[in-house]
Amino acid sequence: MKRRIFYQPLYFLFWILYFIVARAIFLVYHLDRSADLSSSEVLYTFMYGLRMDASFAAYISIVPFLLLLLSSLWKRLPVAKIIRYYTTILLVLLSTLLTVDLELYNHWGFRLDASPLQYLSSPAEMAASAAAAPLFILFIVTFAVATVFILFFRRFIDLAKYKPDAKPWVLAGFSLLFAALLVLPLRGGWQQIPINQSVVYFSEKPFANHAGINMPWNLMHALLKYEKSGSNPYQYMPEEEAAELVQALYTAAATDSSENLLRVQQPNVLFIILESYTAKFVGSLGGEKGVTPNLDKLAAEGINFTNIYASGDRSEKGMVALLSGYPVQTTTSIIKYPQKTEKLPQLSQVLQEQGYSTSYYYGGELEFANIKSYLRNGGYKRLIDKYDFDPSTYNSKWGTHDHVLFARVQRDLKSEKQPFFCTVYTLSSHEPFEIPIPAKFPGTDEEAQFRNSVYYTDWALGKFIEEAKQQDWWQNTLVVLAADHGHRLPGNDPNHVPSKFKIPFILTGGALAKGGITIDAIGSQADIAATLLAQLQLPHQQFTWSRNLLSPTASPFAFYVFNDGFGYITPNGVLTYDNVAKQPIIKEEGVTEEQLKQGQAYMQASFEDFVRK
Repeated sequence: MKRRIFYQPLYFLFWILYFIVARAIFLVYHLDRSADLSSSEVLYTFMYGLRMDASFAAYISIVPFLLLLLSSLWKRLPVAKIIRYYTTILLVLLSTLLTVDLELYNHWGFRLDASPLQYLSSPAEMAASAAAAPLFILFIVTFAVATVFILFFRRFIDLAKYKPDAKPWVLAGFSLLFAALLVLPLRGGWQQIPINQSVVYFSEKPFANHAGINMPWNLMHALLKYEKSGSNPYQYMPEEEAAELVQALYTAAATDSSENLLRVQQPNVLFIILESYTAKFVGSLGGEKGVTPNLDKLAAEGINFTNIYASGDRSEKGMVALLSGYPVQTTTSIIKYPQKTEKLPQLSQVLQEQGYSTSYYYGGELEFANIKSYLRNGGYKRLIDKYDFDPSTYNSKWGTHDHVLFARVQRDLKSEKQPFFCTVYTLSSHEPFEIPIPAKFPGTDEEAQFRNSVYYTDWALGKFIEEAKQQDWWQNTLVVLAADHGHRLPGNDPNHVPSKFKIPFILTGGALAKGGITIDAIGSQADIAATLLAQLQLPHQQFTWSRNLLSPTASPFAFYVFNDGFGYITPNGVLTYDNVAKQPIIKEEGVTEEQLKQGQAYMQASFEDFVRK
């Protein structure tokens, strides 16, 4: 038998080995991204990640080490059995989380954190989002990793194989010493500041940095700070300086001297939000031809904004940006906090005060991601969701198909009190990308399914618009078309790049006095609210983070966030910035230090506003 005095260091090293293997699996699973790394960068993911591995191994080791200390004094404690069960349970749990993280990274572009907690109230929607995942392969990975390490533990690390070859007081002394030494890896070393994610950020390539992160440490850290919305982690400069820099961006556009494009004084407003409609599939924005022919036709007939970016990368974040003109947060969303969304302006509130009837249509569950509470705070008079449709019209996971949703909207608008503000949110171009019409494009992979789902929604939209043009209300209606966010497909964009965030924004409808106009001004999804209200000749001062895209400005810009980073686009070029590494990811040649400072100021000031809400 082996000497028990060495057991605690070996147990600690066992978990280090587990995390090294987990990192190797992550790199292999994402081989397309790993191929872009040099051999030294791959090696550095292990080297830089070792401190975080050691930190979480220390957290895991606390319980066994304390049990060993107790058992050296209390002989009858079945410590070997307890540690065996404890380790087995942890191996199964962590191996499951490992495989969840593998697939989520494909979709979200960041390691597993507290973000999935935002969707626990809607498990069906969570399942729908995972519908395209290779579940069998992920199960095999979970089973193989857990089984191999459980067998390895039983063969080499099980305490039953170690004999107490020293006196109890000696074992107690060493147990206490090893337990005390855990403090060093727990906090990542002797340095004054405890370990955080930035210790693994060694590269300008985000994937290399992400690969170095210890996933369970990252998850634990996120869970511990999950509900902490009372402090601003983005402090790049004095608060007053940040506020002044941001105010200057909006002061230049303070006067709305834009031309009125409407021929109706108080038109109906039909606001259609298109799920995941990336510009990469929109021909009129330079994307693939033939995927959105009806949207392209509407762009040609109406006002086509060709340089607009989503504020974030999730549906609930895009909702707030579109309807409240409010910036998106990085690792959380204001929509999670009803007490904060109560303080946001909403288009529905403004228009309701002007005598508009208000309604919101969605084919899925409005409880998803806390959207319903936000809409209730916005004062919508009628909410229609999944449960207002026959279950026979549902796809397998998410909700009713888009053509059914549009048919319900068409029917209801015939008797809707005018003027109306009607918001329609599609869903068929969300995973699992199921469509009720024959596929237009070949292929069965995820990208082909997504392409066909976008085509189907466009087909349903085209049918809806053609019928709408025959209705009495059409000539008095302004139609707003915009996406809730972009998508990593096609091309599997990294999480930070602008192409993932570029989206369509189109004004059309019978209320337009002019059409066939292209606007190439750089703007954000959050600017749509002020642009719409300015055309309706309604005040929009309360939408302080939104600006009229049709008004001349000396500071055109678009700001978006991804997981703990931001993008800031001006005519000078693209800047994307990693808030953890505190360095640019992309900094095009024309980007100035002033632009970098403006982006940091916007990040700081917008999050400070969120904190104070």
